[in-house]
Amino acid sequence: MADAIKLLDVVALLQDIPEDGLRRGEIGTVVEVLGPDVFCVEFIDDLGQTLALPSVQASDLLLLRNPAPSASR
Repeated sequence: MADAIKLLDVVALLQDIPEDGLRRGEIGTVVEVLGPDVFCVEFIDDLGQTLALPSVQASDLLLLRNPAPSASR
């Protein structure tokens, strides 16, 4: 699968994780691959302090990618 999530990928939450105080749309970084479809994701605040390090299923994550560079540049 071309869009497989891997270590150090940037992802967004598709579901709230209330027990960790995280809401859908929050952005985090994959810091550990726990299984084929389970990842430890670090979420930080504006000061770089860790807010949470939950284990998250791939189905609850959206892989974020940089857009392709424009050909006109």
